[in-house]
Amino acid sequence: MIAFIAHNLAPIMFITLVVVLLLGYPVAFALAAIGLGFFVVGVELAPLSPDINLFWPLLKALPDRFFGGVMSNETLLAIPFFTFMGLILERSGMAEDLLETVGQLFGPLRGGLAYAVIFVGALLAATTGVVAASVIAMGLISLPIMLRYGYDRRFASGVIVASGTLAQIVPPSLVLIVLADQLGRSVGDMYSGALVPALVLTGLYVAYVFGMTIFRAQSAPALPPEARTLGGGVTSLIACLVAGVAIAYGATLYLAGWAHQGAGIWGAVIGVAVIYTIAVLNKTLKLKLLSYLTQQVIIVMIPPLALIFLVLGTIFLGVATPTEGGAMGAVGALILAFSKRKLNTSLMVQAMESTTKLSAFVLFILIGARVFSLTFYGVNGHVWVEHLLTSVPGGETGFLIVVNVLVFFLAFFLDFFELAFIIVPLLAPVADKLGIDLIWFGVLLGINMQTSFMHPPFGFALFYLRSVAAKVPYLDRVTGKRMAPVTTGQIYWGAVPFVCIQIVMVALTIAFPGMVMRYKTATPAPAVEDFKADLPSFGGGGNGDAGFGLPPLGMPSSGNGASGNAGNGGFGLPPLQFPGNDTTPQNAPSGNSGAGAKAPAASGQAPAFGLPPLQLENGSGSTPAEPATGGTGTGGVDLSKPPSFN
Repeated sequence: MIAFIAHNLAPIMFITLVVVLLLGYPVAFALAAIGLGFFVVGVELAPLSPDINLFWPLLKALPDRFFGGVMSNETLLAIPFFTFMGLILERSGMAEDLLETVGQLFGPLRGGLAYAVIFVGALLAATTGVVAASVIAMGLISLPIMLRYGYDRRFASGVIVASGTLAQIVPPSLVLIVLADQLGRSVGDMYSGALVPALVLTGLYVAYVFGMTIFRAQSAPALPPEARTLGGGVTSLIACLVAGVAIAYGATLYLAGWAHQGAGIWGAVIGVAVIYTIAVLNKTLKLKLLSYLTQQVIIVMIPPLALIFLVLGTIFLGVATPTEGGAMGAVGALILAFSKRKLNTSLMVQAMESTTKLSAFVLFILIGARVFSLTFYGVNGHVWVEHLLTSVPGGETGFLIVVNVLVFFLAFFLDFFELAFIIVPLLAPVADKLGIDLIWFGVLLGINMQTSFMHPPFGFALFYLRSVAAKVPYLDRVTGKRMAPVTTGQIYWGAVPFVCIQIVMVALTIAFPGMVMRYKTATPAPAVEDFKADLPSFGGGGNGDAGFGLPPLGMPSSGNGASGNAGNGGFGLPPLQFPGNDTTPQNAPSGNSGAGAKAPAASGQAPAFGLPPLQLENGSGSTPAEPATGGTGTGGVDLSKPPSFN
């Protein structure tokens, strides 16, 4: 029995972790406790199994894994920055203004409020990156309005929950930051790869709402005329959009010759800035150039769009790293809150407390995961996982199907942070070995893990909405009618169609990987043979022209030798003279007369480098009878006597 445990310690350790997590123990402490407990067991069982590579001095690696691998990781700094930015925006009333204005804009359409919730959910996801903030804000603001005007409770609940979870995949998502860190890839590449799938997923949500308005029109009616407080004026808005596009296009053409990268983005910035300035002047000076609806839409929507550009635009342009983009986003959120006169001490304290809690939560999970991985890798757990997944039939396709099914079912019980810190480090080496692009793999897992917020009965987004939805009958503050509460079952059933849409999105990402792979540059790197560098020569071409402005490296030679003139020393130095006669050495190349090196000059010539000639002969100056080198009898060396420096 002991031998069986020793040879199967890795699967026993993994199963123990799953059981402990299902029992409800805190993730960070469960990871650390299981890691340390199995380390002790592994050290004791190491002599019984060659797969166990644990020994007591290995614990000394933990401080370096904590401080060198976690505390000094600058990528993780983006998490508190984006969390703080989202909390400031959520508490500054930006979500309320957006929902009210966009709801009025789409109000005349059937399902207009649902379209507005999805659109605002995408905007909040791109500015806050926090699911809880988006779901709670839209649940407090939109759900009572949707119920007031006759929306189906299940449909309204599902739209709010699904739109809030867009913060999982729309950059700057916290999930993408964690996945990029665990996969060892760039956060900027992860953001760029996730952008198109996020837009496609948003489009699928809109398509579902459109289908509901066609086949079940009574579930999503239009706003009645008396509820449209901003009036009409859509023509004015369309004219402003056309003017903004024209200005942006002209600015792009003008900047194309100046900015080699991002001319289109800067052109769009100029177009938006001009339209925003016109709207502000129209409101301040009461010029009546724009309708009230157009004025409010532009003034309310441009600041969050500017914040999105400040964060994502600078990252995509290469101006800032994701961490720096998060810092600028936090400053931008403070400026927006100050401009709305909502920035006060209470807001700052609440935002900083929530940011500290979430950051500490992530940090402790990551530290616990480091302890667990030290032991798990010590018992060759990664090898066990690799063999388990690579033996799946179907190769790469089979691996992707099994992994996505596994993550989908684990999401019923585990949070996305837990999945990212526990499951992803085990899957990434196998995916890399199979040749799967890790950015594409990370985005695919991010879309899949998005369902963890909407899985009945443990989805966190469902509980967020449950916490703000009416639990008992209430009187509507506008109509005065008695409204029925929203039940938990209605919230659960409303989320099911959107979970199916997310599964369809996973399949689309697998079928069309180009949606993610666009993050790679379209310009191929030039081949090695395409590089041609014309370097100056080192001289020695016979004409005395030295490369790099240096004198030729001259060697004593006669005629037209490769080293230059015989009397010209290298680098301005006198030639290096050796004793001997003017004969060609035995090892000189044959058939190269006129270009071969001559024998050293006789010992009586000028000393080399200002030194007296080196006499390698016996004291009497006579040539030995039998030269030591087997030469011709001249220049022999008598090794029995020291050389003479006369």
